[in-house]
Amino acid sequence: MKKKSTAEEGELAKCVRRSMNRYFKDLDGAKSTDIYSMVLSEMEKPLLEVVMIHAKSNQCQAAEILGINRNTLRKKLKQYKIIK
Repeated sequence: MKKKSTAEEGELAKCVRRSMNRYFKDLDGAKSTDIYSMVLSEMEKPLLEVVMIHAKSNQCQAAEILGINRNTLRKKLKQYKIIK
């Protein structure tokens, strides 16, 4: 996959860029750590929720859409309490 330049980046990348710039601005110089984990957890749950709705709760289809193993999907759904 060809890397996009900043001028060509997608809407999701633009949203992340805006959000992170706002996050650092709001910190107002305060120290922050573990940002990578924070960002992943903030985006992963809504991603899984939307894909599960799109796949009509079909885990096999959702895993295929996401490009992950079904067992990995099940683990993440349990982690975020998306399934009982």
